[in-house]
Amino acid sequence: MSAKLAKQAIYAEQVPARTTASVYPPMFAVKMNGRKKQALGDYFGLNNFGVNLTELQAGARSSLLHSHTRQDEFIYVLDGRLSLILGDSETELVAGMCCGFPAKGLAHTLVNHTDKPARYLEIGDRTEGDEAKYPEDDLTAHRLNGT
Repeated sequence: MSAKLAKQAIYAEQVPARTTASVYPPMFAVKMNGRKKQALGDYFGLNNFGVNLTELQAGARSSLLHSHTRQDEFIYVLDGRLSLILGDSETELVAGMCCGFPAKGLAHTLVNHTDKPARYLEIGDRTEGDEAKYPEDDLTAHRLNGT
């Protein structure tokens, strides 16, 4: 065991929600209203990949429509119903369904079109040099030095 003690097992709900709803510029961040993320991977000090427990309230969305140049992403729906927007198609996801988004794949986002909250696990690697492309919003985000 390293000098730094490992955190013990906890209920995911015990991890505090992020205090900042989004790292998007303010004019885009407002589109994430109703999204709550609990950074489970950060809580445990994971460096190679991130794990978030994410809740979308009625009408909320996970992100701007985006794709990554180097990062793979995976989601697993825990509760509720979500609409997966993948490229030009839309598919309903329910509890127990999952999907993956390989690097250089189609742009994607999740939207809660229902009147009840939905929760899912979101897992992604933290590859340096990754860029996120946002085709509907003419944005590109660059991942630098593990941030």
